[in-house]
Amino acid sequence: MLKGFRDFVFRGNVIDLAVGVIIGGAFGTVVTSLVKDVFTPFIGAMVGKPDFSAIKAGPVLIGNFLNAVIAFLLVALAVYFFIVLPANALAARMKKPEAPAAPTTKPCPECLSDIPLAAKRCAHCAQPVA
Repeated sequence: MLKGFRDFVFRGNVIDLAVGVIIGGAFGTVVTSLVKDVFTPFIGAMVGKPDFSAIKAGPVLIGNFLNAVIAFLLVALAVYFFIVLPANALAARMKKPEAPAAPTTKPCPECLSDIPLAAKRCAHCAQPVA
């Protein structure tokens, strides 16, 4: 049962993309809450002011833009560290090692040089090879 779920999660098709979009939309509220309720007050405690919307340059609301940029950077950091890195680590852990390639040569029993598998004589020492 879990193997089937694992195969479903790591298969790349349209249904997986649709599920990812739906889960991403639902998880967006969690990340937004993390940024708004945890990170922003922490920055406010360090800087002394968690809201920059009061900063104005004439009619241009630079403070709102700064709030949006900071929120975007915090959301991007949260998504990277809490979604992308764990997913990459899980995918790397579940990846099977590649099988070694079949040998194309064999050692000569007399001179130990590498010769093709189909060879009947060694090209280096001219000894017959079984």
